[in-house]
Amino acid sequence: MTRAARSVFVFGIYLVATGLILVAVPNGLLAVLRLAPTTEPWIRVLGVPIGVMGAFHIAAARANVTASFRWTLWGRTIALVALASLVLLQIAPPVLIVFGLVDAAGALWTRAALHEGVA
Repeated sequence: MTRAARSVFVFGIYLVATGLILVAVPNGLLAVLRLAPTTEPWIRVLGVPIGVMGAFHIAAARANVTASFRWTLWGRTIALVALASLVLLQIAPPVLIVFGLVDAAGALWTRAALHEGVA
């Protein structure tokens, strides 16, 4: 597995784990983030596409689909910008920027690996 593929694979695992947590025990994650617990179904519903997206990342990494690695760069950057915007507009709590920073860090790792010519 190339370095770029490994970065996307690890990010995929992170997404699958996050998705599973959101589906199975969303209030556990909310407690860690010091957010109020919820009984709304939407947080669990959100966990499903997050987990599926993670599975796509894992599959792309295993198949070394370099084009897909490049697509994740702008997607993960948009995630950071969108989450930061929601926080700045006071629509979302500041702790949610952490998810955007994880996305951005993963994108930087992937970008560096792609630019090293290892992909």
